[in-house]
Amino acid sequence: MVSQVEFTLKAKNRGFHLVTDEIERNLPDLPDAGILNLFIKHTSAALTINENADPDVRTDMESIFNRLVKEREPYYVHTLEGSDDMPAHAKATITGVSLTIPITRGRLNLGTWQGIYLCEFRNYGGNRKIVATIIG
Repeated sequence: MVSQVEFTLKAKNRGFHLVTDEIERNLPDLPDAGILNLFIKHTSAALTINENADPDVRTDMESIFNRLVKEREPYYVHTLEGSDDMPAHAKATITGVSLTIPITRGRLNLGTWQGIYLCEFRNYGGNRKIVATIIG
């Protein structure tokens, strides 16, 4: 059985945001066993899984990514949408636009300290659309 839903995550400030609960609230009942694929329909934001307990991890991730991909580099050609736009595209490419999470006993089978992050790479990214595909 395959089902699919599309929903919108509320706009977030630039940074790494724990959105596990928000995503779970938007999912239908999950099968006993299966796979959830999450896909973000944007080129300047991403999804990833990381530490869900200590918020300092999210702060550090933002700092790391800002050092890896800087704004206002003189070699950027794509600059019409603001100084944060081209770096946001690069960061989204590095991070990725989809996740695959196992479903076990009707729940997402994440590790104890794992949570789903929305990686918002724009200063004002707005709402973010997610497609959730459930196979099981």
